[in-house]
Amino acid sequence: MAEGIKDKVAIIGMGCTKFGEHWDKGSEDLIVEAFTEAIEDVGIEKKDIQAGWYGSCYDELNVGKSALPLSRTLKLPFIPVTRVENLCASGSEALRGAVYGVASGAYDIALALGAEKLKDTGYGGLSEVSTILGTKNRVIFPAISAPGAFAMMANRYFSKYGMSTEEGKRVLAKISVNSHKNGAKNPKAHLQRVITEEDVLNAPIIASPLGLFDCCGVSDGAAAAIVCRADMAKDFRADPVLVKALQIGISSGEELGFTKWDGTSVETTTRTAVRAYEEAGIRNPREEVSMMELHDCFSITELVTYEDLQISPRGKARNDIEDGFFALEGKIPSQPDGGLKCFGHPIGASGLRMLYEMYKQLQGKAGERQIQDPRIGLTHNLGGFPQMNVVSTVIVGS
Repeated sequence: MAEGIKDKVAIIGMGCTKFGEHWDKGSEDLIVEAFTEAIEDVGIEKKDIQAGWYGSCYDELNVGKSALPLSRTLKLPFIPVTRVENLCASGSEALRGAVYGVASGAYDIALALGAEKLKDTGYGGLSEVSTILGTKNRVIFPAISAPGAFAMMANRYFSKYGMSTEEGKRVLAKISVNSHKNGAKNPKAHLQRVITEEDVLNAPIIASPLGLFDCCGVSDGAAAAIVCRADMAKDFRADPVLVKALQIGISSGEELGFTKWDGTSVETTTRTAVRAYEEAGIRNPREEVSMMELHDCFSITELVTYEDLQISPRGKARNDIEDGFFALEGKIPSQPDGGLKCFGHPIGASGLRMLYEMYKQLQGKAGERQIQDPRIGLTHNLGGFPQMNVVSTVIVGS
């Protein structure tokens, strides 16, 4: 049996830019900013890094899909650098490369960095996917938009669990309100405005039943992590964060190929979470997880993920949402930094941005949004659609 990576790797430095519309900056500026914060956070020099992984999906600096944008921008000293891309989980894929590289014993210190300049591409989130990705393969990338795909999930969920559209929309509104409440406390978040349920319910419809405030923002940004062998971590800082589990799963096609999938869950999330809990030694996630950063590309995604992660029972996430279970002061705070909804979503950076919040929370450095005595943090990063996706689940602890 593979023994996994639990407690073999520590995160010793992290950096994250403010997410937003950075018309005055290029990808190089964002990469340098995130890297500079990370390396100053840990107090090492660039020459100490032995390998790097760069996550980006639509980055303007892609050079034949190579890692040259990272190596060239940071002037890394001829070390191995690998570019990875896995849709919206590209940042988590970069982290996996760095963590596995260190866990294997090949390197002592490695860098993971994700960056994206989505605003420069003109991407607005509504385009038909095969057009965005420049492919004519409509089997792998059918003619469907992300809002359309997740709107179908919302309608199916409402139907299965006996909720009217009005009831369902109000439950989803509470999710968005919570994210905005938290994001308003975060100076690096793209959107920093508190909203009400009525704001959400009265917003323009994007894909029924999802309105404008049910959808995450399109942003520019970068985030970085420096990892090392766990037995070295205290040489660099007194408060390193240990990687307890890191699992990535990709749809096999079963969801579309068989009728047992009913459209109200993401099978990849469920399968990946089970493996992550096993690797981390977690038996009861509802009792053991302290906080979460979830891939809330849409409010329905967050609701379904509560159930896919075995935090809420199937069909019962509504009760936890209405009871404040996931609020900042609740049992398991979700999206303490505002999530994709408020922090924004530069695709290649989002997975590492989620980890940045867990890292700061575990160190007690999250400012006015600080959670009381967190022990275990979980990040969930999803790329693709409900029926065709890649999912990362990362569990970290102090």
